[in-house]
Amino acid sequence: MAHGLEEIDWNAPWLQAWRARGQPLAQAVLAGHSCAHALNTLADSLPNCPVRFVPQSDLPPGQAYESFVFDTQQVPTRDGLHDFFNGLCWLHFPYTKQRLNQLQAAQIARSGIAPVRGPARDALTVFDENAALLQAPDALWDALVRKDWQALFGPLRPLWQAARLELFGHALLEKLVHPRAAITAHVYRVASDNGAHGDWDPWLGTHLQADALAGKPFAHLPVLGVPGWWPANETPAFYDDLAVFRLPRQASG
Repeated sequence: MAHGLEEIDWNAPWLQAWRARGQPLAQAVLAGHSCAHALNTLADSLPNCPVRFVPQSDLPPGQAYESFVFDTQQVPTRDGLHDFFNGLCWLHFPYTKQRLNQLQAAQIARSGIAPVRGPARDALTVFDENAALLQAPDALWDALVRKDWQALFGPLRPLWQAARLELFGHALLEKLVHPRAAITAHVYRVASDNGAHGDWDPWLGTHLQADALAGKPFAHLPVLGVPGWWPANETPAFYDDLAVFRLPRQASG
């Protein structure tokens, strides 16, 4: 069964970077192939996918998912939106996904599986599940970090044309199949001198470090507020909802 893949709107602005590979992949699953089979077929046509996709039942009971992926270069995959987008991310960002897995496996080898992940492993999970990548002018980034929504989407709104935003987290992509204003990404800034979009994956694959991520270098962005991503945000009052566009803690206290 497709388990929701038929509901993906591939014309959504946030999926434009994913559409060329994602839409045919979804069509293969909708035609009756498992997610793992469809992902492997597409991976065979790509030069740099470091993993194969296997059924979820291949994950031995009691073994950590991240450790299994690291040890076998195989990704247990269920048929559904979450694992579909996870697999698609492996194809789209192979170096970054491999780096995250290496860092996660190292944390597990060092500390084991504990009830609380710890700051580094928690941050790695946040990045993997919910990150968005932003290359933007300083003024735009600074306003985002400050949660200065009125400046970010008011006077600074034209600067979004000079920015490049791409979603990464597979849970984030899954949630946006049913868009709602409160969906918020953890935004990670890509260096402004990093070059074209095609360079983002190798750059991230060498740049990401567990200790740096543990410092929570993320800004929070309700993604439907991005200009051009949602018709309702053309009206300034869209940004007045304090349950979505929350004030900084010191200001709200």
